[in-house]
Amino acid sequence: MFSKRITSLLVFHLSCAICSLPVLAEIQLSGEIKQGALVVGKTSPGNIVSFDGNTLPLSANGDYVFGFGRDDVGTHQLQIVYPNGKKEVKTLTPAKREYKIQRIEGIAKKIMNPNPKAVARAKQDGMQVRAARQTLSNKTDFSQGFVPPIKGIITGVYGSQRVFNGVPKRPHFGLDYAGKTGDPVKAPAAGKVVMFVPDMFYSGGTMIIDHGHGITSSFLHLSQSYVKEGDEVKKGQVVAAVGASGRATGPHLDWRINWLNVRLDPALALKISPIH
Repeated sequence: MFSKRITSLLVFHLSCAICSLPVLAEIQLSGEIKQGALVVGKTSPGNIVSFDGNTLPLSANGDYVFGFGRDDVGTHQLQIVYPNGKKEVKTLTPAKREYKIQRIEGIAKKIMNPNPKAVARAKQDGMQVRAARQTLSNKTDFSQGFVPPIKGIITGVYGSQRVFNGVPKRPHFGLDYAGKTGDPVKAPAAGKVVMFVPDMFYSGGTMIIDHGHGITSSFLHLSQSYVKEGDEVKKGQVVAAVGASGRATGPHLDWRINWLNVRLDPALALKISPIH
């Protein structure tokens, strides 16, 4: 009788111990939770993932992605719903960043008020770029991380802003690399070329590569393209050449990353590690 009682107590305590074991989190993320960050996630393919109530595309391997804008100060809800109806929610609040602000006075009026024809052309260019960045393919190249598109000194960073004559101009949303005209530009991740225009008003030779799920890379001021729209490119493949086309003060590469219409920081994307 005594031994049976001990056995029962052991079974009871073991059962309680098993019940109290922490449930392994299904939410796995790679990337910083801060303004401008690209964040890659992985979960079981049968789950449903949503960000602020909007369902995110999920690959056959369970890959998904989202990001935070330059000035994002909101609180976001990332939710995983299991096939049995169970939910797991993670609250994400991007950390605030300090950006470099440069104030310049004495700028000529003709610079402050550009030609109306130039403004109209720039608007047309912008529409074409925005349309290309809305590509929502099922590619998952974003999940394998990024490499720098060029070996060069970084001369401009994401988020920086100039104030001309007291008027704030648009922030810089790219990562600028110094270079010489003709220097090779490599694809930072595999993908598909969805746009190349050799002569946009401000950005000159402009290429956009789709990495999947709304993640795109844009290259500005190019002097030449070695690929065409529709081409599939590999990570590290030379796709273009550095230039000074458009409204550039000298040869350099301006690399940008978007999650649909959300402008992300390429420097943070370079820190992403694949989730296995």
